Amino acid sequence: MVARAYTVAFEGVSARRVEVQCALSPGLPAFSIVGLPDKSVSEARDRVRAALSALAIALPSKRITINLSPADLPKEGSHFDLPIAMALLAALEIIPPDAAEAITALGELSLDGALIPVIGALPAAMAAAEEDRALLCPAASGAEAAWVGACQVIAAPALSDVVRHFTGQSPLPPAEPGEVTGTSGSRCLRDVKGQERAKRALEIAAAGRHHLLMSGPPGSGKSMLAARLPGILPPLSAAEALQTSMIHSLAGLLDEGGISRSRPFREPHHTASMAAIVGGGRSAKPGEISLAHNGVLFLDELPEFNRSVLETLRQPIETGEVMISRANAHVTYPCRFMLVAAANPCRCGHLTDPARACNRAPNCGEDYMGRISGPLLDRFDLRLEVPPVSFTDLDLPATGDSSAQVCSRVAQARARQAARHGAEDGFANSDLEGGALSEVATPDGEGQALLGQVAERFGLTARGYHRVLRVARTIADLDLSDAVRRPHVAEAISYRLMQPQSG
Repeated sequence: MVARAYTVAFEGVSARRVEVQCALSPGLPAFSIVGLPDKSVSEARDRVRAALSALAIALPSKRITINLSPADLPKEGSHFDLPIAMALLAALEIIPPDAAEAITALGELSLDGALIPVIGALPAAMAAAEEDRALLCPAASGAEAAWVGACQVIAAPALSDVVRHFTGQSPLPPAEPGEVTGTSGSRCLRDVKGQERAKRALEIAAAGRHHLLMSGPPGSGKSMLAARLPGILPPLSAAEALQTSMIHSLAGLLDEGGISRSRPFREPHHTASMAAIVGGGRSAKPGEISLAHNGVLFLDELPEFNRSVLETLRQPIETGEVMISRANAHVTYPCRFMLVAAANPCRCGHLTDPARACNRAPNCGEDYMGRISGPLLDRFDLRLEVPPVSFTDLDLPATGDSSAQVCSRVAQARARQAARHGAEDGFANSDLEGGALSEVATPDGEGQALLGQVAERFGLTARGYHRVLRVARTIADLDLSDAVRRPHVAEAISYRLMQPQSG
């Protein structure tokens, strides 16, 4: 008789079913695992043997063969320990074989039988729900997996609890979904002295999920402004939280007993490699752009990033997804993020500061900012020059609205966008294109005339023209206006045309 249990193998954010078959046959005692396992899966036999020994379960003097089907699919990860143990326990008739076949299991075994949390519990629960199965996982992964309401999740602390559950001695209760409370509200926009225009640009960017580039001398507050962006973004909806957390689960970032409604804020260092930013490696893991899905990707010191890394961002910015191709994997990850970048105007940083002189102006700025290609610059909806702040301004009282007030306006604007388009969660004005863009973002006569004059004089590309319309639509939403008028277009244009740099 062949006993069966089920688990999953991960391909991007999706999980493919894997059937774990266990056969006991006469012959010299042996324990072999076949089906294209990697090293961590092959080592499972020693962990399973030690865990069963800790439960006083002796393996028979037979040949034990574990087959992971389909055999041509690469298997990697320690989460195969528990399904292998389940199939073996069913073959030994310690647990009912039909009970083992009715669930999807994943988890790592310690030598004393305790279950250790593994990555990917959330995608595994999604796959189990599609096949109308329950999910068996370690106790520490239960709160994460239980977010998939269509799947019953059984979270067990140890293998002994699994045995007692399936033999009816001590059934385990279904796991409850857990939520991690974020602390992003501790940084308030009122902490930033002055820079009212920059705060306004930040609000517009957050309301429409527009890409923002800030340029200014060192110490002008660019990084400080970006760090306060999570505090003005609305929380993730349930659907968005599920999408984002599936990626974070595969990356092993869900380690607090649940998922978070706070939008991700990723800020990789400028020395990060292409695989770290875009994703890749031997097993095609998600990169920073995918970990920032439904959130913010902040690139400080943008010109310092490797040129090839920056150029790879162009296609994901437009499509909202990235495909990673490797010899043994072709994986697509979602990456609908808001790109916020900061840069000094030149290498020394003081090209635009009237109080200090740049000794290589204007070539210094042209050489430095020239590291950012024109096509990439064209993808920024808002371009902003952040002026220097004098020390006397730092003694002034705080001005402007708090992050909570701005967040309320941003949430209201996003609600208007979703209601207007009847779209799914996460839709923003930056997603407008084609007929939908023309229908809702075409300005009035005066606004159209102004935009035409600017497009002709400054040579706006077609992409730049459409991005001005999207930003103007967002400004109108913040103004609670159904129509896009000339003042909305004028403000959108002012953020599109960065002032010429001068020494």
